[in-house]
Amino acid sequence: MADNHKLEIFRGLIKFKSNEAKIWGVFIFLSIVTIIEVALGILKPEFLTENRFLAMKMLNWVFIILTLVKAYYITWDFMHMRDEKKSLRRSVVWTSIFLICYLVLIVLIEGDYIFDVYKSNYIKFDF
Repeated sequence: MADNHKLEIFRGLIKFKSNEAKIWGVFIFLSIVTIIEVALGILKPEFLTENRFLAMKMLNWVFIILTLVKAYYITWDFMHMRDEKKSLRRSVVWTSIFLICYLVLIVLIEGDYIFDVYKSNYIKFDF
């Protein structure tokens, strides 16, 4: 079973000769994505902090998308989802993406409510 793992990433765009080389390739990819996240967090470009989309700064959306890319890729390569049947891959990945999007929606709704409370000192409803 261990010999059946595919030694390629990005749908065959980059191929490796050994498992060790593949692990280093995936590590480099994930490191590059992390470095981009850290650099954007330190630099905070104006065009990403001034523009808003769905009540949130574009920079926050970039962070969410890059984090989802890393989570998907870790699941795909290190949890060997690539080697599983298509139905299992879809059930795991689609469920995870749905739950993450739902969690982001809840956080956005609650964050917007708290922002309105602090902004106007008015509570819309009491629990």
